[in-house]
This record gives sequence, C-alpha cells and structure tokens, in this order.
Amino acid sequence: MHSPDLAVVRFDDVAANHPDPAFPRFHPRPAQGWINDPNGISHINGRYHVFFQYNPESARHQSIAWGHVSSADLVRWEEHPVALRPQAGGPDEYGCWTGVVTDDGGVPTAAYSGVRGDGGHSQVVIARGSADLVQWDQTGHVAASMPADEQVTAVRDPFLFHFNGKRYAMQGAGLANGHAALLLYTVEDMSNWEYQGIWLTSANPVAADFTPAEIWECPQLVQVPESSAAGSDSVAGSDSAGTWLMMFSLWLSGDAHEHANGVGHLIGSLTEDPQTGLPVFTPRSGGKSDLGRDFYAPQIVALQDRALLWGWANEGPGRDGRRGRDQAEIDAAGWAGVLTFPRELSVLNGALAVNPAPEVEAYRGELLASNAGGTVVLPAFAEALVRGSATGADGTAGAAVAGGVVELVLVAADGGADDGTDGGHQTVFSGTIAAGEELRIFVDASLVEVYRSGSVATTLRAYPTPGEQWQLRLPDGASANVWELNQPADLG
Repeated sequence: MHSPDLAVVRFDDVAANHPDPAFPRFHPRPAQGWINDPNGISHINGRYHVFFQYNPESARHQSIAWGHVSSADLVRWEEHPVALRPQAGGPDEYGCWTGVVTDDGGVPTAAYSGVRGDGGHSQVVIARGSADLVQWDQTGHVAASMPADEQVTAVRDPFLFHFNGKRYAMQGAGLANGHAALLLYTVEDMSNWEYQGIWLTSANPVAADFTPAEIWECPQLVQVPESSAAGSDSVAGSDSAGTWLMMFSLWLSGDAHEHANGVGHLIGSLTEDPQTGLPVFTPRSGGKSDLGRDFYAPQIVALQDRALLWGWANEGPGRDGRRGRDQAEIDAAGWAGVLTFPRELSVLNGALAVNPAPEVEAYRGELLASNAGGTVVLPAFAEALVRGSATGADGTAGAAVAGGVVELVLVAADGGADDGTDGGHQTVFSGTIAAGEELRIFVDASLVEVYRSGSVATTLRAYPTPGEQWQLRLPDGASANVWELNQPADLG
C-alpha cells in the first residue's frame, strides 16, 4: 500500500460526477482546466507517473504548470497536487513546458523547458522531487541554455536517453535555413549539460520524406521490441543491438494547436562514432505515428520489457467534416485536452506497430454484442473489436472482406437517413478492413481511438449532441464484439 498522502483524488470519482457528457471517464485528467503535452512519464517505486502541461485556472494555454496523475496498474488513476509551477522572476516564469523525469542517483529529477517570457527562448530547468514524486523543489537551476550557435533559432523539449552505458540528452530545434533539427548533449551531471552540436536535421533524405517540419518538437529516442513473421524479439530499454525509434511532433509556423503535419517517426540504428565516441543515429525508414488529426506531442517511456506512449488529443474546431467545439464552448465547459490510453510500441516487419496496453482490457464490462454484423449501436463508453472476416454462431467462417469499409458515425437516435444527408449525421472514422485484419475501436465520450493490427493508431475527437447515438457500420463479411466500458469492480 502506498503512503496515504499519495492519493489525492481518484479519477473514477472525478469522471462519474462530471457534468459535461463529453468528459472522458477512462482517460485520466483533472476535472477542470487546460491540459496538453504528456510529460515526465516514468515508472518509479512501483508506480507509473504521468505529468502533463496544465493550466488549472482556465481552459486556455496560459501559465502552464505540470499536472500529475499516477497508477500502480495503468487502470486505477489518482490525481496529485500540481507538481511544478511557474516561478515569478525565474527561468520558467512564463511556463513549465515539456520535459522528462528520471531517477538521478535515487532522486526523482525533472528536466523541462522553462520559458522566461512570452515568445522567449526556453532553457533546460532542473527540479528535484520526493520519493513519491508528489513534492518538488524548484530552485530555478538551469542545466542548459540556448546554444551560442547562429544556426539555431529555436530550441525546446529535452529528452534523455542512454547508450553504451552513457547518458545523453537531445532537444528539438529549428534552424535559420528553415530545417528542423536535433541538438545533442552529454549529461554526466544532470545539473550541467554539455552541448555537442547539431545532431540530425530534416535535410537528411529519410527525415525529409517522413518527418518534414520547421521545428522538431517533443523529440523521443527509445529502443523498442522488434518482431517479424518468425516472432523474434528484442528488448526495449536495453543497450543491446535492436531497433531504435525516433519520434517528433512536426511543428509548422502558424500551427496554433492545429498541427497539420501531426507526428512522424524514423526507424534506424544507433552506433558509436569511432572518432568522437558520440552516438550516431542512422534512419532507414519512417512514417506517420498516428493517422488522426487530433494527436500531438506524445511522450514515450522505455521500460525493461516494453515501450509505452501517451499522446495529447486537443479540443477545437471540427476537422475532416467532424463537428468540434469553438472557443466559447470550450470556455463554458471549463476543460480542454485529453491524454490517450497508454500504448505499447513495437517494430513489426520493419514498421511501427501500436497497440493499447494490455491493461486497458480491464475496462471491458458487459458484452453487448458478439459476432455482430451490419449496423451496431454503441454506448457512449465502448470498445468494439472488429474482425475482417465474419464468424457465424456455429463457429464456421463467413465471407472474407475484400476492401470493405468500417465506419463509426454519429446519427440521430430516431433513425435519421443512413445516406448521410440528415443534418445530425457525421462520419467520425472511416477505414478499410481486409480479411485477417482487426480494428479495436474505443469510444470514451468525446475521444475515439482506433487501433489497426500491425499498424499505427488513429486518434479523433467528436462531440455527440443530445439525441445522437454512436453507430458502427460494418461491411459484408466483417463482424464485431462490443463491450461497454466500466471501471473494474475491485477499486479500493
């Protein structure tokens, strides 16, 4: 049992009593305020800790602090007091932005982007935490300032990694020539980072194809399990030979939280330069890390046996034909931003594969439909497992799907027209499914996550209006099992 001061607010209580029907019940966040980038994801003393950029005062991106939730099992979440706050006159007076938490010689330590003034450059600021990560000592110590390099015009979002027994850090950057870049640091002492120069840029031909941007935000570099048709695996988080995944949020000027380029990744190898002894990342392939327009600023933590990712799904105007919320509606609701489910990452046959963490299955409640076809009504909190070939009640295989389309739609519950012409109809997700494929679709009030077997996820926001219902529309030859999502009964 953890110490009694650790648990402040149980998220299931927050969600069950929230007045907004669009508020998620299974994706932990405070009841009010703005949240964005997940930060400081760590597993320390038997608990998973997820911090995030947080404005507790309003549903707008202002005066950013760090919120904090934790869990022993990735299912039961507890909210803790605000961890980091902007310090008047300090290097983070405008905001405590993206960063990481690490165990530094037994002391939980945060390294984050401190911003001194609106539009000013960020610096790497260090804070030390208590053993339970609830209390933090903010002295304003700066471990790395803006490099004295005329090529570097913007820098942000520190990330730590280990290679060949040494600790390194990197930051995302923008260059005067318009390219995005990574800056490399050696970190023998967390209090003093040694700048080693520009490490990788979007001029690299592989990076240019898969991760185009003006600034690489929220850079990640982790080793992930790799598997093939033969089923061979490597281990995440180790220094042994394996597959390295680099991920960036692809910032363009004028984004204003829209982020049209989304998030991209590179897959490659990490070797040691025989001349300098520094690591060299060589990308060989890449792609989009999520196929939805509502996903940005993910953070990955590499554990001994797996790599886990959380991402940010923002509010905002409807995209791709979906209804959204305007700023007045967001202000009235008093909250903005959701974090995704924890996602397990692997490389399958040379490509990134993303799945919900297995622990998420604990949310499965009553089985509402088994091997259903056609149109299936979903509750406001649901999981649907769609298979690309139907199985009859007698267990015999049905017709295989050949490029059929799966749709998740919001439609008037009184049976508005199925052709999409009625005013209440909107298609939230549409995607093909082939024989042998699976889609796992989660609906949590206004957040939709779709996971395709052997591929990346799709993250979407949509807001049902009174009288609307979720419908899952399946092509011939596809079937679905549907569960209502519920909190596990043994909460305590």
